[in-house]
Amino acid sequence: MTTEITTTELKGPSGPKPKKLLTPQRILIYVILTMFAIYFLLPLYVMLMTSFKEMPEIRLGQIFSPPTQGWTLEPWFKAWNSACTGLYCEGLKVGFWNSVKITVPSTIVSVFISALNGYALVNWRFKGSEVFFAILIFGSFIPYQVMLYPLVILLSQAKIFATLQGVIVIHTIFGMPILTLLFRNYFASLPQELFKAARVDGAGFWRIFFQIMVPMSLPIFVVAVILQVTGIWNDFLFGIVFAGTSNYPMTVQLNNIINSMQGVKEYNVNMAATILTGLVPLTIYFISGKWFVRGIAAGAVKG
Repeated sequence: MTTEITTTELKGPSGPKPKKLLTPQRILIYVILTMFAIYFLLPLYVMLMTSFKEMPEIRLGQIFSPPTQGWTLEPWFKAWNSACTGLYCEGLKVGFWNSVKITVPSTIVSVFISALNGYALVNWRFKGSEVFFAILIFGSFIPYQVMLYPLVILLSQAKIFATLQGVIVIHTIFGMPILTLLFRNYFASLPQELFKAARVDGAGFWRIFFQIMVPMSLPIFVVAVILQVTGIWNDFLFGIVFAGTSNYPMTVQLNNIINSMQGVKEYNVNMAATILTGLVPLTIYFISGKWFVRGIAAGAVKG
């Protein structure tokens, strides 16, 4: 009995040559990325370490060292419960809930209306739709400061100046242009055959929107929500102008804590208050960062 040896067995294993894990180019990329990561994370590290120190240790000036005389959470409790924000010493918790009351309705209303605008501009074009879209986009490039005085007059006449409703209206209006642009570009990238087939089957405006467009557009909705939540939560200008002293959002109250001219400057409380104020946007970015990138890559910036 003879054994036949094929040509492939004589040549041995084939395929592409394995690449080295660490090449000079890859090492250089890692070094640069590490340097940028340190550059951006160093301030956060200093803030965290300072917020856990007592004031006598902070006065030693060793800002990069962790607490050596014991870790304390007292600055965090004081920033949240009893730090003075102007005339009141109720901490950031009041501003936190004001920010929540402003951010949630502003985000829901502006995202929903912008999605409808983008959907209508792509699939239900009306006479003058391009002019309407051009005016809407032009509005997004006008500096907010130019519109402050007219808006104060308008909100005063509408009896909602210095109220939460006034701030919600302002954020909803100013968020719509850029969100409409995002939704319009995204809906334009979807296959038009789906829309035409739904029309042939007798589906109308709302049915196509809710049963076809919305389920296919989850990534762009996530992008829009992230942009709106972070933009509204980090806003300072509209909050201090339109909210009124009893409705100040968290960012305004943070400014009042840090710039308070009374008593000793408590850097540990200031750092804790700053981190607490930025915690919501940071959490959103960490949780939904993958969705944000997917939404951008799925067509949000096409057009």
